[in-house]
Amino acid sequence: FFFSSRRRHTRCSRDWSSDVCSSDLKETLQADLNTAIKSRNSVVAETIRMVLTAITNEEVAGKEKKELSDAEIITVLTREAKKRREAAEAFDAGGRADRAATERAEGEVIAGYLPEQLSEDDVKKLIAETIAAVGATGPSDMGKVMGSLKAKVAGKADRKSTRLNSSHGYISYAV
Repeated sequence: FFFSSRRRHTRCSRDWSSDVCSSDLKETLQADLNTAIKSRNSVVAETIRMVLTAITNEEVAGKEKKELSDAEIITVLTREAKKRREAAEAFDAGGRADRAATERAEGEVIAGYLPEQLSEDDVKKLIAETIAAVGATGPSDMGKVMGSLKAKVAGKADRKSTRLNSSHGYISYAV
């Protein structure tokens, strides 16, 4: 909601007593939803609605309602993109190419809001830098490397495609 007379022209939470304002990414999603509705782009509008619903569900989960930060919203977007990717694969396996195409289209819409993904070479470089920074000397230090690395690649690399969670991946060879 816009509270131009009560707030400084910012999009703030529904709670009038709260000084917490929505994240920029959520505002962008809401603005893009309005644009998609006006342009009658049903795939984009439906996808953004689903994403905003997932964000709202995450905000109200737990004991107390909270506003998500952009980093938390990226986590939700990543989860939703993964769901679309897995659903497309399942529909392909089931012979439903039409539904798989719909899921892929929704995944592309969601991907537009995610940070640019790191290439495998960039990930390998980041792993090498992290190993040097942590001072890892062997595979027993893999936990320290992963802990430090997780924060650096959050939302920027798919663990499956970059093999970050694999004991046979680049980390075990580099350490």
